Amino acid sequence: MYESGGDFDPTRLWPGRKRELRTFLFLILSCCLSAALAAQKAESTDATQARPKAAHHAGLDRSGKTRKGKASYYGRKFYSKKMADGSRMDPQSNAAASKTLPLGTKARVTNLENGNNEVVEIKDRGPYVKDRIVDVSPQTADKLGLKENGTAPVEVKPLAVPQSDGSVKPGAGAAETPRGKPSADSRDRRSSN
Repeated sequence: MYESGGDFDPTRLWPGRKRELRTFLFLILSCCLSAALAAQKAESTDATQARPKAAHHAGLDRSGKTRKGKASYYGRKFYSKKMADGSRMDPQSNAAASKTLPLGTKARVTNLENGNNEVVEIKDRGPYVKDRIVDVSPQTADKLGLKENGTAPVEVKPLAVPQSDGSVKPGAGAAETPRGKPSADSRDRRSSN
C-alpha cells in the first residue's frame, strides 16, 4: 500500500475518500455562502426600511431644468411589458422612459431637427444607451418624426416634476405654450415687473 521514494498520495490509501472530501467541502462552502447571503439580505432590508425614499430616489433630477440629448422609441418587444411605475407599456400612449427624471414627470419633448414636439409622462426607466436621454412610445415617435431614423436629437423640458415630499414643482417648460413660446400668463408677469 505504501510506496517508497515518491510523492505520497493519501487518497490512494482510502478509495472513494476523494469524492467524500469534495462533498464535505461543498457542503461547508454552501453553508458559509448561504449564511453570508442571509446576513447581507437582512442588512439591505434594514437599510431600505430606514431610508425608503433616499434609496428609491437616489440620483434623480428634480430641478426641472431643460436637457438635450438623443431620443429613441420602444421597440415591439417592449409592448405590454411592465414599466417601472407598474403599468403596462402601451404603444399608443404618451409613456416615456428617463434615467434621471422622477416617475410621473410630465415633459415636452422637442425634435431639434424638425421642431415637432409632444408632451410625455415619465413612467419607466431607461434608455440604457449612451447619450440617449429619453425613450418614447411609438405613437409619440411618429408625432415627433423620429421613427424613420430611430433616433433624433431632442430637447426635454419638464413641465411638472414630482418632488420627494409629494409636492409637484413646475419645470422649465411650464410657462410655455405648445410651440415653445411664452404663455400669456408668463408674458403678463414679465411686463408687470
